Amino acid sequence: MLTIENIEVTYHHTVQALRGLSLEVPDGKIVTLLGTNGAGKTTTLKAASNLLGLENGEVGEGRISFKGQSIMSIQPDRLVQQGLFHVREGRRIFSEMTVEDNLIAASYALDRRQAKPDYDKVYAFFPRLKERRRQIAGYLSGGEQQMLAFGRAMIARPELILMDEPSLGLAPKVVAEIFDTIKRLNQEDGTAILLVEQNAGVAFSVADYGYIMESGQIVMEGDVEKLRGDKDIQSFYLGMGEEGGARQSFRDVKHYKRRKRWLS
Repeated sequence: MLTIENIEVTYHHTVQALRGLSLEVPDGKIVTLLGTNGAGKTTTLKAASNLLGLENGEVGEGRISFKGQSIMSIQPDRLVQQGLFHVREGRRIFSEMTVEDNLIAASYALDRRQAKPDYDKVYAFFPRLKERRRQIAGYLSGGEQQMLAFGRAMIARPELILMDEPSLGLAPKVVAEIFDTIKRLNQEDGTAILLVEQNAGVAFSVADYGYIMESGQIVMEGDVEKLRGDKDIQSFYLGMGEEGGARQSFRDVKHYKRRKRWLS
């Protein structure tokens, strides 16, 4: 469905963020993209949704295609109409509007020839949003705002959703609810998802396939079970020690020194 082939991305014509990055999201699958801060995960999503121009970024080399067609010159709003929706980091809801008005605003992304927006479906997924539909969105909790961000995506009827750090700043219980929703969107609607996360544990709980990014390029990929069993992944992303399964401290994981074979 989404294919990114050997792309190079720079900001301000000087800062290189991605170096020959390639990945693929098949129809109906959840693919996770993992990496530390600054690895280039968010840049990858912005390249796919053509939002780089907002930050003086550009794709210099490579190709990005969606449903078999190049999308590199298509405006972001047209991409939404074609079935690609980007749920950006930090929710990016209209905080001064009501929940209901946020969903109505999302309906303008629909092709006017399509059926009416299915607000009832969003409220069925998220009963709390129905209870708060007339509340100003900026007063919702962080988890409810993330639900609203997902609800806006659902209104657009996407075939592929790009999700950037949906667990960011949320309590563990709320994170579990959010990832249950991600699984439901995939299973019930067949929506493909490219999920950017730092929390590898929750990402692996829903994903079919994963890519590991470091310094703007992919250094490892594979089925989730393969990645979950890899010693480097266990040490660097799951916080597990190399012997006896002992959990390392955050400080140990944060300041690890990567093995050279990652880039071999």
